[in-house]
Amino acid sequence: MSAVERRADVLRAAIPVFARGGFHGTSTEDVAKAAGISQPYLFRLFPTKKALFIALIEQGFQRVRDEFIGAVGDKTGEDALHAMGEKYGELLRDRDELMLQMHSYSSSGADEDIAVVTRSEFGKLWREVARLSGADDETLQGFFATGMLMNVIASMDAASHSSSWIKACLPPAWLTSPAWDDDRPQ
Repeated sequence: MSAVERRADVLRAAIPVFARGGFHGTSTEDVAKAAGISQPYLFRLFPTKKALFIALIEQGFQRVRDEFIGAVGDKTGEDALHAMGEKYGELLRDRDELMLQMHSYSSSGADEDIAVVTRSEFGKLWREVARLSGADDETLQGFFATGMLMNVIASMDAASHSSSWIKACLPPAWLTSPAWDDDRPQ
């Protein structure tokens, strides 16, 4: 396996490890073990734990941008935003990717290097959504605010609960759960 292939393999293996522990709670030993490699080899591929985490942040945002581009096709305006919103709902079903994204935001408050990359990647996503939809800033603010609310609801695994407040937050189909047939408070 080439170094590029091994690097991609390590990134795949690292996602669930960092999703559980975040940047500060994940050891390189755990990542190496999950990837089936030695810790010294991990450091040959990624010189620091931070470099590995940053590579995961960049990869995660690139994944969202690529999925949005694929979802939009030749749609524009509200149709493009709707297609991206639907796609994002699907992407949130990948709990490890979601939790990794949430850790990138929270780690930004404690580490400036991570913050710089997270802000840069978020900016690229904003500009891509603007390009794909042609939406103005106010519309984009609403789109991204809804996306962040979706992140919070999904990270709490709210779809598995039947509370009416959850249904009021976001009614998209991706939150539909058989548990919602019962309206008891949670």
